[in-house]
Amino acid sequence: MTEQQGTPDQLPAEKGQGGAGATYKVLSFENFRGKRVELSGECKDVLEKTPRVGSVIVESGPWVGFECLGFGGEQFVLEKGEYPRWSTWTSCQSSYILSSFKPLKVESGDHKLHLFENAGFEGRKMEIVDDDVPSLWAHGFQDRVASAKAISGTWVGYTYPGYRGRQYVFEHGDFKHWNAWGATAPQIQSVRRVRDMQWHKRGSNIKPSSE
Repeated sequence: MTEQQGTPDQLPAEKGQGGAGATYKVLSFENFRGKRVELSGECKDVLEKTPRVGSVIVESGPWVGFECLGFGGEQFVLEKGEYPRWSTWTSCQSSYILSSFKPLKVESGDHKLHLFENAGFEGRKMEIVDDDVPSLWAHGFQDRVASAKAISGTWVGYTYPGYRGRQYVFEHGDFKHWNAWGATAPQIQSVRRVRDMQWHKRGSNIKPSSE
């Protein structure tokens, strides 16, 4: 499948503060070139401010970017860090445009997620506590996820193993049907926690140094 291109990696930002005053910058070209726009709140139409988004710097967050105006279309989770090109915020070549942004709510440093085989919280259930799961199959759970409960923390699910494919955000709350998280089919094969610097100072997908 063409979407399975590998896990996107982000680079650590130079600075940032969690909590209030979260900011991010969007630039019109790759590698942080071109027109720069700095934003500190949700933006329904970033294309009013710049003709395109080629790279992103998140100084504090986390945020979610959307393919379409008005927070529609595919979702892209953006935690603290630098994203020099589209391949650093998605592994999907068919959809990588960023048109709108809004902050993600991360109300707790703890994480608990319940996944259900069928809609309405029916069928087999999988509980995930303070852990990232690159493959649901490896933990004995099939890829069919039709409903979910985000008991605590904020999560992102992916259609393929290894955090690849389309992304779906699970903020605190109940999701009785896969349409509630913006999916067109009940397919999730990997999930991970969305980190916030209030509890996780280094962010999430930042690779540890070799020192």
